[in-house]
Amino acid sequence: MTDKITVDVDPDLHVIRDEYSPEDWQSETTSIGSSLYRGLMENGRRYQSLKSDEYCFPADERQFETYDAAHLAALIVDSDEENLLFQSPLAPKNVLDIGTGKGSWAIDVADMFPNAAVRGVDLFPPPVSWMPPNCVLEVDDVLQEWTWREKFDLIHLRIMASAFTPSETEKLMKQIYDCLEPGGWIEQMEIHPTIYCDDDSIPHDNVLFDIGPRFDAAANKSGKPMDLIKTMRATTERAGFVEVHEKNVKWPIGPWPRDKTLKELGSVNLHHWLTGMEGYTMYLMTKFGSPTPWSPEEVQVYNARMRKELMNPRHHSYQRAKRVWARKPFADEKTEHRVD
Repeated sequence: MTDKITVDVDPDLHVIRDEYSPEDWQSETTSIGSSLYRGLMENGRRYQSLKSDEYCFPADERQFETYDAAHLAALIVDSDEENLLFQSPLAPKNVLDIGTGKGSWAIDVADMFPNAAVRGVDLFPPPVSWMPPNCVLEVDDVLQEWTWREKFDLIHLRIMASAFTPSETEKLMKQIYDCLEPGGWIEQMEIHPTIYCDDDSIPHDNVLFDIGPRFDAAANKSGKPMDLIKTMRATTERAGFVEVHEKNVKWPIGPWPRDKTLKELGSVNLHHWLTGMEGYTMYLMTKFGSPTPWSPEEVQVYNARMRKELMNPRHHSYQRAKRVWARKPFADEKTEHRVD
């Protein structure tokens, strides 16, 4: 793996500065160059610049707000669970959060387990102003060789849609398997943008039913699929994990459900969609839209149509989410256990 760059938090991260003086970074670790903070600007959005192979979604303040909403939605979904952050049955000591984004999950886990060492890693410096002492956020490419010395007992991934090609996913899963302790756990949570409706409250020709297929077509054209909820369990099993668990959930979009928890989830998820539409669509559609790449103006018009329909209180829409967690077998374990 390339030399890791540990994030020292900049409380004024929302200001993208051209250069930093030595006083800006007082740390024993390597500071992050200003080019990483500036990122790559395209169509008014900022993307990571650690590697030339761009990630399809932005790394800017608006997108981090979107990720925060998704994090809160995931907590609400599991509000009836004793542990809202993960379902793997352990009190972890050494945790890795891949694709940490703003670091919300890693920070929460570090708070919940103060004796655990928690690492979050992503391609762009997270804009956080405080972290627990047992949490560190790093900028790195997880597709390179891993150089962390101690093995982990929990490795977490969330919303990795369109992050990797299928071969890269297989490579990543092998590294996760090899770098987990025997008996350690992998846990992944994914959502998919295809919109469903069970009560015909949305006309069949509505634009809401268009977004999922369009996303999948563009993502497949990019070589980095988005439909991970269809493949993540099989990918986990192929990597050699056992005791594989799966949880499927519907995320309502909007506060239309009668159930109090689902109503709250729908409200948060609607915010997730409204803040995230441009970030989720702009790169994919201007690069890989069908039948030809779209202009930024076409993306904006499409997003305006989507937002209008998403906010229609008569529309009972939802999307699907899946959580998969599984264990690395012990050395003397002969039989694989599959748990639905």
